[in-house]
Amino acid sequence: MRKYAMLFLLLHSVLAAGADYSLETVVDDLQNPWSIAFLPNGDYLVAERQGELQRLRPDGGRVSLTGVPDTYFAGQGGFFDIVLDPAFEQNQLVYLSYAHGTSDANGTGVVRARLEGDSLADSQLILLSGPLRDTPQHYGGRLLFLPDGTLLVTVGDGFEYREAAQDVDQQLGKILRIHPDGSVPADNPFAERGGLAAKVWTYGHRNSQGLALDRAGGKVYMHEHGPRGGDEVNLILPARNYGWPAVTEGVDYSGAYVSPFTEHPDMEKSLITWVPSIAPSGLAVYDGALFPQWRGNLFIGALVDQEVRRLVLEGGVVQAEEALFAELGMRIRDIRQAPDDLLYILTDEGSLVRVRPAQ
Repeated sequence: MRKYAMLFLLLHSVLAAGADYSLETVVDDLQNPWSIAFLPNGDYLVAERQGELQRLRPDGGRVSLTGVPDTYFAGQGGFFDIVLDPAFEQNQLVYLSYAHGTSDANGTGVVRARLEGDSLADSQLILLSGPLRDTPQHYGGRLLFLPDGTLLVTVGDGFEYREAAQDVDQQLGKILRIHPDGSVPADNPFAERGGLAAKVWTYGHRNSQGLALDRAGGKVYMHEHGPRGGDEVNLILPARNYGWPAVTEGVDYSGAYVSPFTEHPDMEKSLITWVPSIAPSGLAVYDGALFPQWRGNLFIGALVDQEVRRLVLEGGVVQAEEALFAELGMRIRDIRQAPDDLLYILTDEGSLVRVRPAQ
């Protein structure tokens, strides 16, 4: 374990959060939940990986939406992220990422559809990453709208195709940027290159399952899984190379080196790297009023450690880290800030948990 990782682990036990909270289970019988979105009327949309999109109502009612796309449910494939259009109250549009295709040819897809009651209507496939692959792992699948109205989509390296992450003419191991209709923004860094490269925003990624915007500062943060060790949090800037697999702190699952290099002057250095892995999933930048002492902090689900990591950033540097919500004893799949400034947690075990200030 590297020196700075040991320092952060020591900080887990001595950093005082200064915030009291209570945990409230909303439901505990979801199946493979992966992401959550909050509707203006107080309902929740929860994407379940096996191919269901649940609409949960505050009164306990629940319905599985019709009109959802078919998905390749195998390995890590299935439904991934669900987000609302920035103008949802006017257009009722939602965006769903998922594994599209078959065992022989599949990729990360994004559909746009109109939410009409308990159904998706006018569904359009606005993105299918390429080239297609024949593996059911490492899809990425996180979605994020930027302030300019464009949409970021994380795409994993397909597990067996990690070298493609360094090739901007392939979309594996990338963050892509598109317009809401799937077209290419003219100011994308590789737009003039055309082809698959035109939608590439950043490259050199392994498998990102966390993507969030700091609305106060306008910065985009993402995290991604390393192999055995080497999980990272990065500040995302267009056209930058984030290194995988040329540089990494992790090793292969066999114990062999992925690369002898841990850094390179032409590749971005992570804000924090975890060795051993915490298996990060879900990311939120808290900017609400209910937990003022958490404002500006990053919250990251940790699947392996069954907790949430809170990162304190100052001047773009991680100054401290704290483990939270370990009392749940569950694998944290997603964490989001709701419009009412509460935090919500989804677990692999099927729970949706609300984090409130202590009474």
